[in-house]
Amino acid sequence: MQSKVPSRKTPAVFSAFSILRISVGVVYFWFGALKFFQGLSPAEQLAMQTIHKITFGFINDRLNIIMLASWECLIGVFLIIGKWIKPALMLLFLHMVCTFSPFIFFPDQVFHIAPYGLSLTGQYIVKNIIIIAAGLVLWKVETQKAISSEVSSIVSKSEEFMQGKKIREHSVKEYAINDNGISN
Repeated sequence: MQSKVPSRKTPAVFSAFSILRISVGVVYFWFGALKFFQGLSPAEQLAMQTIHKITFGFINDRLNIIMLASWECLIGVFLIIGKWIKPALMLLFLHMVCTFSPFIFFPDQVFHIAPYGLSLTGQYIVKNIIIIAAGLVLWKVETQKAISSEVSSIVSKSEEFMQGKKIREHSVKEYAINDNGISN
């Protein structure tokens, strides 16, 4: 079954996607903002350990958390305001890849009983599948909106062209009639 391209004629579809986009943005902004205040985010310690591993400890842990907080808040703001959505989603997808790295680096923190008995930390990470799914939906909507906009632009330009062609044809006929000395 082919999915329907959202259009301005379907406001309920757009409002549902807007709610999804804004809600993911709020979560990102909120979780990111917590990381600016040391000890406030329950994910701070795990994030710090993970980033430390990924960067081989070359960057100060506190600076890493500030950069992560900024990254998450930036994604959140872009999604909330509805601007630069595709770049925000690219950052979101990259972030999501990184959020699953504790499964590799810290399996003892992610599982009670590997590979199926997730700890609370593991559950916290796995729930990101929902954010990934939401991101994929938003990506598709943005792609369809871009295609729809491009098609509308092409149709509009072709209509303008055809209208101009009719005017030119009419002008040519008038000119030919006037050259023969026949008046309207």
